Amino acid sequence: MEFKTLRNIENSFRQIRLYAIAFTVLCLGISGYAVFESYRFAREQREKVYVLDQGKSLMLALSQDAAVNRPVEAREHVRRFHELFFTLAPDKAAIENNMKRAFSLADKSAFDYYKDLSEKGYYNRIISGNVQQRVEVDSVQCDFEKYPYSVRTYAREYIIRASNVTRRSLITSCLLVNSVRSDVNPQGFNIEQFRVLENKDVEVVER
Repeated sequence: MEFKTLRNIENSFRQIRLYAIAFTVLCLGISGYAVFESYRFAREQREKVYVLDQGKSLMLALSQDAAVNRPVEAREHVRRFHELFFTLAPDKAAIENNMKRAFSLADKSAFDYYKDLSEKGYYNRIISGNVQQRVEVDSVQCDFEKYPYSVRTYAREYIIRASNVTRRSLITSCLLVNSVRSDVNPQGFNIEQFRVLENKDVEVVER
């Protein structure tokens, strides 16, 4: 009788221990899940930006990792600079306005190239000859493995005269450095060591 009682006590103890272990594991699982969800929720909240619209309404905008968009912004920065710098109209004010906007995206190397062309009378010939010039950027290749970022741009340049249209092959190189974002420089880059590697005629089409 005593042996049977001892066995019952031992079995009860084993059951209690099993229940205790199961309960502990369950509690640990719930606690771990709660901690994981808390960190996930906190991370999602940090990725949200709350913007006050004139101090009245609250708008929610999701922010993205800047590093993901940086290559896209770099190519857009270079593309925009080339469009401003190489798009010319036979109007002095229009040329100066484009150049002013282009210079806000680059350093003195772009101004030096402009000054060299200006001293050679290039822009005066554009105006006096009623010539239109535009550029189409084919590709912008950026190397983000090393800073400052090395960039090479391949584009086509069209010089439109009353009698013909000249197509040129345009290849340039530069370095990109991080800069402060502003209204005139929304991508937050600055072009350094700008050089024209090639700018030669490919074909002339009579109009």
